[in-house]
Amino acid sequence: MSQLSRDLAAGMDRRRVLGGIALGLGGVLAGCGSRAGAQDGATACMATPTETKGPFPADGSNGSQRPINVLDLDGVIRRDIRSGFAGMSGTAEGVPFELEIEIVGATCGVLPGHAIYLWQNDAKGAYSLYTHAETNYLRGLQPADAKGRVRFTSIVPGCYGGRYPHCHFEVFESAEAAVGGARPLLVSQLAFPQAECRAIYLNDARYGDSLSNLERLPIGRDFVFGDADAAGQARQTVVLTGDLAHGYRGVAKVALG
Repeated sequence: MSQLSRDLAAGMDRRRVLGGIALGLGGVLAGCGSRAGAQDGATACMATPTETKGPFPADGSNGSQRPINVLDLDGVIRRDIRSGFAGMSGTAEGVPFELEIEIVGATCGVLPGHAIYLWQNDAKGAYSLYTHAETNYLRGLQPADAKGRVRFTSIVPGCYGGRYPHCHFEVFESAEAAVGGARPLLVSQLAFPQAECRAIYLNDARYGDSLSNLERLPIGRDFVFGDADAAGQARQTVVLTGDLAHGYRGVAKVALG
């Protein structure tokens, strides 16, 4: 089964949920303009839609007899997720990327102490522990600081066939809740802006077929992000600044309903 087929199968439950009213869970991701002033009023705290976690979460929910769960491993609470941990080797190659996510509540107040588990594919579109069983890179858990912000050091993900560039995340009440087996408060995904991704894929050979994959599938055709209008897609898209020479910085906002 291809990576896209697994994603599509994992997305079936999400489609049934969206047929109702998306479970009432959510948050919002800042996806337009700069961090300051990009959103205001009710728009700033619209619920982030619940999205499929996909077939590669490694959070203990895989459903097999021995599900993979990195949240059980020492060292999973980390900012730099580019290398393997807990005895696993390997380092993901790609354009450096610093991501900051602000977690807020329904009334827009920040949520210090909440935590995010984030995972993503590498430059070639592969996921650790699945395609690359020998490593667990590009996975990590971070608690929010006093301003409700979590930060990860990663790489810009590649674009594999059938999906728009993205990363996955789960929000927990705390890092302790995450490692203790609690259910996440939200499961969703972040998209990456097309123009910046295109420039990266065009100029960095480590991204393989990412450029051709991206040009075949704009965000409007992606089975996760394509059902939102332009404003909704923007709210689920990371705001990127930077360049190939120095790396990129991304910001986003997640608001729990």
